Amino acid sequence: MTSQHIISLIGFPGSGKSTVGVLLAKRLGTAFVDTDILIQTQENATLAEIIARSDHHQLRKIEEQVLLDMPITTGVISTGGSVVYSKKIMQRLAAETTVVYLQATLETVDYRISLAPDRGIASGKDQTLAAIYRERIPLYEQWAALTVSVDDSPPETIVSDILTFLG
Repeated sequence: MTSQHIISLIGFPGSGKSTVGVLLAKRLGTAFVDTDILIQTQENATLAEIIARSDHHQLRKIEEQVLLDMPITTGVISTGGSVVYSKKIMQRLAAETTVVYLQATLETVDYRISLAPDRGIASGKDQTLAAIYRERIPLYEQWAALTVSVDDSPPETIVSDILTFLG
């Protein structure tokens, strides 16, 4: 396995994109990019602060701008959970990277999000977690070159599954 692979991790918040991404980049000996951190650095604010000062639509606009402007050369990219709402971003990622969907059940993401209540989810305040989940799942599935279930596997096993797929 060479570090020539460029992998984008997509999935619901709490699916493990950042954790798996760091481990995968280490195994590949390549760079790791967390697009949420790129957004926060550019805006000098957390995702939750961006949503609070404007709304989730503004966060999605910023996310689109950051992901369309960022160079994609090599490495592992951990995207924000709402990235699938932008057809432009997803077309770019699908063309330039292997898109891996880290699939988690609603119960898993609900539990993991409860552990970090300040985590920003780019959605309307009137939407329930279950409604957002149902809305996004078909989008994740649409763009995935590989889907890996994350509910019952430790991050190291998930990384091995991805590497096996990549050959």
